[in-house]
Amino acid sequence: MNLNAIAKAALTFSIILILLMSCTSLNHHADYKSLINQGEFTEARQVINDMLDNDTTLTEAEVYNAQFELERIRRIEIDFNKTREDVREYFRDYYPDLTDKQLDQWETDKSLEMMLIDGQKRYFRNAARNLFRINKEAKGIWEARHPDRVKAPDDSTRSALVFNKHNQAVIDYYHRTGGKYAYPATRRIDYSITVNADAVPAGETIRCWIPYPREIQDRQLNIKYLSSDPAEYQIAPNDITKQRTIYFEKKATAGEPTVFRAQYEYTIYAMYTDIVPENVVPVDPEGGLKPFLSERAPHIMFTDTMRALSTKIVGDETNPYRKAQKIFAWIGENIPWASAREYSTIRNLSEYPIINMHGDCGIKAMLMITLCRLNGIPARWQSGWHFEPAFANYDNMHDWGMIYFEPYGWLPFDPDYGLCESDNEELKWFRLGGMDNGRLIFNDNFSDEFYPKKIHFRSETLDSQRGEVEWAGGNLYFDQWDYDMNYEILSE
Repeated sequence: MNLNAIAKAALTFSIILILLMSCTSLNHHADYKSLINQGEFTEARQVINDMLDNDTTLTEAEVYNAQFELERIRRIEIDFNKTREDVREYFRDYYPDLTDKQLDQWETDKSLEMMLIDGQKRYFRNAARNLFRINKEAKGIWEARHPDRVKAPDDSTRSALVFNKHNQAVIDYYHRTGGKYAYPATRRIDYSITVNADAVPAGETIRCWIPYPREIQDRQLNIKYLSSDPAEYQIAPNDITKQRTIYFEKKATAGEPTVFRAQYEYTIYAMYTDIVPENVVPVDPEGGLKPFLSERAPHIMFTDTMRALSTKIVGDETNPYRKAQKIFAWIGENIPWASAREYSTIRNLSEYPIINMHGDCGIKAMLMITLCRLNGIPARWQSGWHFEPAFANYDNMHDWGMIYFEPYGWLPFDPDYGLCESDNEELKWFRLGGMDNGRLIFNDNFSDEFYPKKIHFRSETLDSQRGEVEWAGGNLYFDQWDYDMNYEILSE
């Protein structure tokens, strides 16, 4: 064989080798997500680690994504930490004659959240309690057994945190004065994050982001920093990020927890607009609102599943407000609230409730945002905390959204709390265009960059309500720190 022939053969062999390596890399890239989705965690870990160790063609983004998939596996394992015997023990007092066949049926109809992990059934940590929220028969059993948890302090039936008196007062104020914003509430917040002792080596710097209220014209105002620990801090400029935070750094001390604290005040208004459906017109799909009509991977996607559900709900309706009403009502009637797994473990938040037929506030909000955008109605994320005006000492993390109706502009909606229980149509639909004054708004977007930027993965990849913590060695997940929210009502 002459030199030219040898050179050509060598070149051909090199090309084939490169193609084989490329195909192997591509197969690895495709395979590990499927393995994770199928619950084959041990094999997925092996594939990912082999790829990270041996595939020199990986881009920086591919390395980051693969490393996060390893972290996703760990987080799923934390969330799905119950065995069949664990859930059976929880049900023992309610179903003394419980059979495997009944458990299998609850798993099949999605009442009992379970996944196979390496061939073993593992149940979501709150799956047993959630059964009594999702399954109608089980819900009846729970309510009969716990009547004190069904009734509100004023002895009215509590459904989706009903507080009609406040909402009706907001409506009445609008009709009396024409004022869109009413009943300002001022609260003082004391929020702290405590990092576990020795979660970080002594002397290493811990970086901490605590959620901080956004300035929102006419709605959330008079935000006043009071104090913090440590005293040095950075508050994210309101226009830099839609997920606002106050940022701190502290060095870890051996054997001691590390505490971060922020105290501030803010004022928020309830709001309401009297929407005349016949006056609502479609927006220009190519105009300035186009970003709020578009898909945004991975959670706002117009999949075949989403399109089929949209057609089922909306039918041949053409009026934007009437479409939104149908979507809002369908979610309230068909997606019961249930404690949710961590959002970072869910690949598509808006499809999750269609498959599982339950969800928490953020899951419902993302479903409505996606369905609205698919139907030409601008919609976006909003979230923070909720303090219930009707009942003292109630607070909780909460997600909702904003919806745009021409000519009324951006208005709030809350598909989790849903329809108010009333024969009065105006009050009934209050939460589709109106909102109470019990909110604390941190976020006008999801998965936005922090200020200053995080280096490592976020614990909550979508929302920002608890905070985020990291050090040079990596992110600190929720099992490595805790948070505490305290508030004082200054005026309401």
